[in-house]
Amino acid sequence: MMHNTLGGPPSPEEFQRQLNELMRQHLSGLRLAPFPPRPEPGGGGEETRLEEDPIFKFDKKPRDVKAYLDRFVIRQEEAKKVLSVALCDHYHHVRLALEGKEQPNYAKQNILLVGPTGVGKTYLIRSLADLIGVPFVKADATKFSETGYVGGDVEDLVRELYRRANHDLRRAQYGIIYIDEIDKIAAAPNVVGRDVSGRGVQTNLLKLMEETEVPARSPNDIAGQLQALMDLTQRGRKGPEVINTKHILFIVSGAFTGLDKIVSRRLREATIGFAAKAAKVESDFEITTHAQTRDFIEYGFEPEFIGRLPVRVYCHPLDVNDLFNILRTSEGSIIRQYEQTFAAYGIEVLFQDDGLRRIAELAAEEQTGARGLMTVCERVFREFKFELPSTRVRRFVVDRAVVDRPAEALQRLLAASAVEEHAMLRELVREFAERFSREHGLTIRFTAAAAERLVALAQEQGRHVRELCAERFKDLQFGLKLIAQNTGRREFEIDVPLVEAPDKVLSEWVVASYRAPSPVGAADGGAGSAQDTP
Repeated sequence: MMHNTLGGPPSPEEFQRQLNELMRQHLSGLRLAPFPPRPEPGGGGEETRLEEDPIFKFDKKPRDVKAYLDRFVIRQEEAKKVLSVALCDHYHHVRLALEGKEQPNYAKQNILLVGPTGVGKTYLIRSLADLIGVPFVKADATKFSETGYVGGDVEDLVRELYRRANHDLRRAQYGIIYIDEIDKIAAAPNVVGRDVSGRGVQTNLLKLMEETEVPARSPNDIAGQLQALMDLTQRGRKGPEVINTKHILFIVSGAFTGLDKIVSRRLREATIGFAAKAAKVESDFEITTHAQTRDFIEYGFEPEFIGRLPVRVYCHPLDVNDLFNILRTSEGSIIRQYEQTFAAYGIEVLFQDDGLRRIAELAAEEQTGARGLMTVCERVFREFKFELPSTRVRRFVVDRAVVDRPAEALQRLLAASAVEEHAMLRELVREFAERFSREHGLTIRFTAAAAERLVALAQEQGRHVRELCAERFKDLQFGLKLIAQNTGRREFEIDVPLVEAPDKVLSEWVVASYRAPSPVGAADGGAGSAQDTP
């Protein structure tokens, strides 16, 4: 024990100095960074006031949750419904518990997700955590099996949740822990003795999924123990912080390759006899959806472990149409990433539907679900990303021919004429109108003259057409929605006057809509029937 000159315990500063001196003696050149001060309870640091807690205010309904997921995840309708209900059940219970109205016999809705790779399982769960605003941790079960994790090491998942919650103990205790590839810890058949990479991990995860308390600092965490010692010198002895897992939602997922054979065998045995009906032909996935607890046990899971996962969700494999819709309509579409990648070099790219469908077709051949989209896009656009930033090319269109023959398309692009460039800019204007219509439910169309004027302005100012349109029409949806509310009109034609003075013309339209006995019409030379309305 180190003491200061007065014989008492060392101050934090003296402790840090002596510790640095000790480390210099044994590990030359190594210095420890000072520990950050920890706020006192109630001092406005880590504590969260109940009325400010997002879970305390949780009031979402399953339809609200599913509508949010629809923005990011394509298809998986049944999975999104089941997840929405389970999530709302869990967090409404947590909210009631925080209000002191906990249901004593409530069974936690831990979830088992079954589905092949690349169907959006992780994306679903991450989107749910973002919606609610709770800390989220993802881990792969293979991490545990490959390194032989047993005992308290699986508790690091809970400690990571605590870290993601910015060391807010309260928030960490109702976060979400998501473990992928859980099928990889199914116990191998005919194993004699302890199976540390299968049953052993299941046993230790089972403790977490039930109600247990996990020390916020690992016994093997030297930095954590030093911090505890610093706390001792600053505030005297204090009990260790623990994280209760009672309200932590556990979600596990896996592809469960071979589970369909177990289910199929059980179903076949159940239909043997005179009462057997002609079995309809089902896909491997459809067979898997009939899985029961006994099938998961035969697959290699302990009854207690699979019993703690009462909510079963099955995610469909993705076909070409699903992959196409992901590219075209999902807010998390990878083509947005490519648009941003090229935009970083001042290059605009327009993806046409036939190009997107061809990417989807090639991705389906990869048989890795949505992950195949990245594989195909990288293969197609690798040379484009290497060559174009060093050229004068500032725009190009991705169609089916580009996807099928990217090298030829790149050469044509490098030799493209000014006429082709101009046509592409016009197409970008049209595409902006289509996106606007899709996002806001109001149809807009640019006249040929308006499109030409936008192209000319973009070229004069050396700007991107998308950027120019976004700036000029940033308030357009608000005015048009007001006009639609006043008149019922939902289709609008945009002409040159609105391009030149969008705020002025839109204001005139809105004012006219309050006086109009009939729907406001399209722009006509800057006025449109909005000005013609009495």
